[in-house]
Amino acid sequence: MSKINGGDSVLPVLIVGAGPVGLVLSILLTKLGVKCAVLEKNKTFSKHPQAHFINNRSMEVFRKINGLADEIMRSQPPVEFWRKFIYCTSLTGPILGSVNHMQPQDFDRIVSPVSVAHFSQYKLIRLLIKQLENIGFQITSEELRPDDVGLAEREVLLGHECTSIKTTDHGVTVTTSFLREGKHMEKNFRCDFLIGTDGAGSTVRKLMSIDMSGEKNLQKLISIHFMSQDLGQYLINDRPGMLFFIFNTEAIGVLVAHDLKQGEFVLQVPFYPPQQKFEDFSFKMCEILIFKLVGRELADIDVMDVKPWVMHAEVAERFLSYNNRIILAGDAAHRFPPAGGFGMNTGIQDAHNLAWKLASVINGIAPPSILSTYEMERKQIARFNTALSLQNFKAAMAVPAALGLDPAIANAVHKTINNTVGSILPSELQRAFLDGIFRIGRAQLSDSLLNENNPLGSRRLAKLRQIFEEGKSLQLQFPAEDLGFRYREGALVSDGNSLSSASETPTGQRRDYIPSTDPGSRLPHMKIQLLSELTRRETFSTLDLVSGENVQFLLIIAPIEESYNLARAAFKVAEELKVPLKVAVIWPTIDGISRSEKALSPWKNFVDAVEVKRSPSSPSWWDLCRMTDRGAILVRPDEHIAWREKSGTMNDPIYELKKVFHVVLGL
Repeated sequence: MSKINGGDSVLPVLIVGAGPVGLVLSILLTKLGVKCAVLEKNKTFSKHPQAHFINNRSMEVFRKINGLADEIMRSQPPVEFWRKFIYCTSLTGPILGSVNHMQPQDFDRIVSPVSVAHFSQYKLIRLLIKQLENIGFQITSEELRPDDVGLAEREVLLGHECTSIKTTDHGVTVTTSFLREGKHMEKNFRCDFLIGTDGAGSTVRKLMSIDMSGEKNLQKLISIHFMSQDLGQYLINDRPGMLFFIFNTEAIGVLVAHDLKQGEFVLQVPFYPPQQKFEDFSFKMCEILIFKLVGRELADIDVMDVKPWVMHAEVAERFLSYNNRIILAGDAAHRFPPAGGFGMNTGIQDAHNLAWKLASVINGIAPPSILSTYEMERKQIARFNTALSLQNFKAAMAVPAALGLDPAIANAVHKTINNTVGSILPSELQRAFLDGIFRIGRAQLSDSLLNENNPLGSRRLAKLRQIFEEGKSLQLQFPAEDLGFRYREGALVSDGNSLSSASETPTGQRRDYIPSTDPGSRLPHMKIQLLSELTRRETFSTLDLVSGENVQFLLIIAPIEESYNLARAAFKVAEELKVPLKVAVIWPTIDGISRSEKALSPWKNFVDAVEVKRSPSSPSWWDLCRMTDRGAILVRPDEHIAWREKSGTMNDPIYELKKVFHVVLGL
């Protein structure tokens, strides 16, 4: 194997893994002025759809990326095509039940300036690459580069697999392997910080010897990506939905409708090795399996790809290594069941949390110790989302269990075969035995048994209706957890006066999001107008007061003298500590000329905004925040609340604010 020197240049941040999390992180860092580059082991970007649900908080992050959220909303399928989960005996057979996961409040944009979206991962990656190219990134491969050229900033380098990592007091050296003209070559790259966003099987995590804890091997599955406009058009006309849970005597599977108009689908079917082999799932056999679940043949079926995968519910024991120089994010740090779409969304929010902290360190605003708050904050959320997705996965299993097909029993039978007769019987007999047991199980779904005239079938159908009516099946949206997740400790000052309990556990049931200004919470959304732009009648979100272009804290106050005094003290402290700060003055109504310019002089970095109420009875900004206008809110660059003062009474505001910034930034 030949070695090539990657040059003497040292990148501030090197990201390993060009999935959604790595690409989002590279965009956020670049916008914050941090030089970075990305390595990806694959030579091309995957076209397998994978994740497809983008939750509210992730869409809020995308709003700050040059119109990305708007482009996703324009490009996604119509909501009417994906709002339901449908349970049926075949796609052309009887419907056992359906659940509509979208409610009117999901689109009224009262609690958020943007809605959730249904958009396949590979399409999202295309848009992220376009965003990167627009800010000067080059997508390259080693074949096109001279031997002695190091990794440049704003570069995504494909076909490079990380093989070793060495650390010193001064940085990290990454050795990568790649192919050139059929030869295996090696190259070294140096960086100050290495971020592993390289997926569930993360090489960076393994090289750092970081273990995962949780539940392994929950279920093995085969993922079949196929196209059929015939099927897509039929479902649009007859039963549009996002997920189809199909149970019949011949086959069982979950069909994910990525895009009904384009006819793009992924079928997920249980997989039981070693009795079943991956090689059994040839394209032809996959077509036959699809036809069994559809209930008829499809003239235009085109199987694109078949992949095995394993479902886990695990969190890395550490997110940081080697003096905080090596950091895990996304699936490299946590692996969830797909139930609820937490995987990619949690990873995007990891990137959002990490970006401003890395930028703070690299730009000299905060010491490297602030990076420890990344693990402190995101590990807590990862564990919560693991429990929530696991609970949602178990809710999904309640439906087949009600039909007499308990997946836990199927897995127990499979385990028993492997642990007992598996060591005695020939493989063909093992397979025949397993198939026979599963065939007996699927017989529970026969028309003669599963009907209202059969006492057992009638009881099972009644149980199924109860599950749907009580909302105890698989859920899609979790507003309370999506927008309402809160950091309990980290880069924040707890005020000991929080409404929510620190020991809160996930319920798995849909609950409304309640806006909160508890430290660690996301800043509540409210429509506002800038006093300087009232003639344009353009409205903004309070979230837009937080800059996405630099590391800057935001202090929100009311236009009263006591709060102006606090703001002047905050500007003095921020100036002394070299921490960028903006002040937002929220006005309840337009009452003539703003006093802020005179009150905050000589400082200029402030903005006056006025509340835009939906109706006269709508809560005011401070009522929404569950505070009085004598209070103040300090918001971090990731839109989470670092500190609040509810009463507005401070003996020495400069001393108090120094303490706040020292705690938040780890100074």
